[in-house]
Amino acid sequence: MRIVVQRVSSAHVAIAGKTVGAIDQGYMILVGIGPNDTSFVADKLAAKVAKLRVFGDEAGKMNLSIMDIGGSVLSISQFTLYADVRKGNRPGFTNAAAPELGSRLYDYFNTSLRNLGLHVETGEFGADMQVSLVNDGPVTIIYDSEAMEL
Repeated sequence: MRIVVQRVSSAHVAIAGKTVGAIDQGYMILVGIGPNDTSFVADKLAAKVAKLRVFGDEAGKMNLSIMDIGGSVLSISQFTLYADVRKGNRPGFTNAAAPELGSRLYDYFNTSLRNLGLHVETGEFGADMQVSLVNDGPVTIIYDSEAMEL
């Protein structure tokens, strides 16, 4: 899995002009699923996200987690995180999971976040979405399960 976590003061996602998910302070997360990903990987990354300490404490130091501040998550499926851009100018997407696996693990990842006590809003898997956010900081953290010890 590859996820991009952005600390936001607000974010929302719309499909065909209709807002389907919106949050105030928290994380907007782009979620990419690879063909070898599993529920184990999704659970580990969800736990990492829940414990990530990038919110300011009373001294302004990034020392608080999303759980500490009572923030929310806007989770957006993003197969293009697995784009292969090594050759030519048109990215290839054969490194992304097949839609059935991608959809299942995207839903599982969101459920895992919810089971940890987080409020999670989502877009719609496979839809053409318009995502807006106010990046706070900016703070952006990238997790790639293939490059991590889980």
